[in-house]
Amino acid sequence: MTARPVHFDGPGGDGPRRAPPMPARTPQGLRLALQEHAPHLPADFQAHWRRAVADAFGLAPVPAFTRLWWTQYALALARGLGLEAHLLDLETRAAQSEGPQESTALLAEYSRLRRQAAAVEPGR
Repeated sequence: MTARPVHFDGPGGDGPRRAPPMPARTPQGLRLALQEHAPHLPADFQAHWRRAVADAFGLAPVPAFTRLWWTQYALALARGLGLEAHLLDLETRAAQSEGPQESTALLAEYSRLRRQAAAVEPGR
């Protein structure tokens, strides 16, 4: 059995609740999951879909689009675990760092966490 992240409803909420499983790795699966579990993202998803895919002359952009939004959805689910705040902190510290080695290390950690979020499989 795999560990599942636990989210809280916030102050006065009903207590812990399990994070929803990842949807099918398709644009339609992501669209439905965003509407249900990350209601702040569907407008951005739709605008990006129109710009990157609907106005294209083929389906070549769909895999990259799906991967980007898959990662965004995974990060939105992990928000309750503080991952989004941690990523923002890494990005800010890298921008403000004095030395290139520190900045490179911070951005490498940022990239590793985003790749890890992108690698989550459907149903997990």
